[in-house]
Amino acid sequence: MDIDDILREFDSQNAPSNSKDYNDLLKWWVNERAAPEILQYQDDLVERIMTRVRRQIEHIEDQTGNLDPRANFQLIIIQTELERVKFLIRSYLRTRISKIDKHALHILSTPALRHLLSPSEQTYLKSHQALLNELYLSSFLKNFPENLRRLDDSAGGISMVEEPDLESAVFLRVVRDLEVNIAVEGGETVEMKAGDVYVIRYSAVQEAVKRGDVELI
Repeated sequence: MDIDDILREFDSQNAPSNSKDYNDLLKWWVNERAAPEILQYQDDLVERIMTRVRRQIEHIEDQTGNLDPRANFQLIIIQTELERVKFLIRSYLRTRISKIDKHALHILSTPALRHLLSPSEQTYLKSHQALLNELYLSSFLKNFPENLRRLDDSAGGISMVEEPDLESAVFLRVVRDLEVNIAVEGGETVEMKAGDVYVIRYSAVQEAVKRGDVELI
C-alpha cells in the first residue's frame, strides 16, 4: 500500500463525518472575525468538534509506539488535522473574548447580548469586569468625586459605554437568495442572489448573517 492508498483510506474513514462540522466552524470563525458585534456562540458545533478532538488525542496516545509504518503515517495525518482544528477553535474563542473585553459594559447592560455567550464566557465577562472595576477604583477612581466614578456614565449626552459599530462596512457572499430586499442608504433596495459578493453596511445584513443567508468574508 502506497501513500496515496493510505490517504484515500484515511479520508474515507474520517472526512465524511467531519467535513461539514469543520466547514461550519470555518464559516462561523470568519463571521465572528468580520462582524463588528459578538454573534451567537455555536455551542453544539464546538462541543461535537471538541469531542472528536478528545477521541483523536486518545487514539494517538494509544497508538504511539506502534512499529507499523502505515499506522505511524496515519498518526501523522491525524496530528496535522488536529492542529488545524485546534487553531480554528482557539482563534474563534479568542476573537469572541476580545469582543467581550472591548464591549463588556454594553453586553452586561443588554440581556439579549448576554444570551449569545456560552456559560464560560458569561462567567469570564462578570469576573473580568469586576476585576477591572476594582483595579480602576483602587488606582484612580477613588480620588474622583462620587458622581464621577461610574464607568457607564452618560452625562452630557455622551456615553462612556463603547458599543459595536453596526454601520461599518463588511464584505459578504450570498449563500441563498434572500426572501426580502435589503435596505441600503437612501431608501434604495437590492435583491441579493446566491453566489453574489457585496460590500455593504453590517446593519443592513445583520439578521441575514445570523440566519445564515449570507457569509462574511
